[in-house]
Amino acid sequence: MVCSLAFTIAVPLRTYLAQQADVAEQEELRGRLEHKVAELERRKAELEDPAQVEAEARKRLRYVMPGETPYIVQLPDSGRDAEYREESDEAVANEPWYDRLWSGVTE
Repeated sequence: MVCSLAFTIAVPLRTYLAQQADVAEQEELRGRLEHKVAELERRKAELEDPAQVEAEARKRLRYVMPGETPYIVQLPDSGRDAEYREESDEAVANEPWYDRLWSGVTE
């Protein structure tokens, strides 16, 4: 009698606890999504200003106004880049000849 009572209570209790965990997960997801929506609305309000749109176009897309002369400054290689090149050159030197041949054909 006790075992049958325990089994009849265990299944609904397990279902209830699983549903509570799902509800908590969905509420957390809802909170993250509300935060994301607020962030996107703030960004939309920023981009309604024509000066902000122009600044974004200049910065991200490198647009210039008619009559302006664009300049691109390239900085010299840093020591870390030279180190990386040396390591990659060593890796290429350690490859078998047929791998180097195949990479030369496919590139």
